[in-house]
Amino acid sequence: MPNAERTYKYFDLVMVAFVVVLVCSNLIGPAKAAQIDLPLIGAVTFGAGVLFFPISYIFGDILTEVYGYARARRVIWTGFAALIFAAVMAAVVVALPPAPTWENQKVYEIAFGNTWRIAGASMIAYFCGEFVNSFVLAKMKVATKGAYMRTRFVASTVAGEAVDSAIFYPLAFWNSGIMPNDLVLTLVVSQFVAKTLVEVAFLPVTTRIVTALKKAEQEDHYDRDTDFNPFTLKE
Repeated sequence: MPNAERTYKYFDLVMVAFVVVLVCSNLIGPAKAAQIDLPLIGAVTFGAGVLFFPISYIFGDILTEVYGYARARRVIWTGFAALIFAAVMAAVVVALPPAPTWENQKVYEIAFGNTWRIAGASMIAYFCGEFVNSFVLAKMKVATKGAYMRTRFVASTVAGEAVDSAIFYPLAFWNSGIMPNDLVLTLVVSQFVAKTLVEVAFLPVTTRIVTALKKAEQEDHYDRDTDFNPFTLKE
């Protein structure tokens, strides 16, 4: 298991970057539906957050690959707590009676007034997806003796994003009246593919960051004797 007394130069920075990307992609991204025209495909509509949420999986890969599952687990829990705080804060701020001179309450409600069903689905999907991603990567690293790093990053992200998409959209929108159920199933597939493609596109950057961090931290952790229980914070 990781040495609890070991300190690192960049671990805290990676953790902060992870949490910032996670909260912003969940708080800002879902408020806008974007549309672009792609050659041979035509108009494609998607939630703007899909462009940035996969970056949290990239940071998850970096954390697990360099520092190990146990430390990544603590960061995942930190992100979960940040999501809860952001959801509660948004709900309270939206619910506060607006001043007579405040004319943007409706806009604010649209941007930050997600229902608790959607917020809860997002948090559950994040929790499950991130732990699956970290678990698969840690196990594959040991099984391959550290080889095939890019393959491991993609495989773990495919597993994590599949779980995330399969949980979030049905929990948030199935029989909700917001969208038809067949569209929910379509979004499960399309968002999974889009998020995975973002991970693949960032692979060159991810591998360079991991290589640099391993050298700077003098760390390349293997989870051979790790307790993979997601509900403990022990290292």
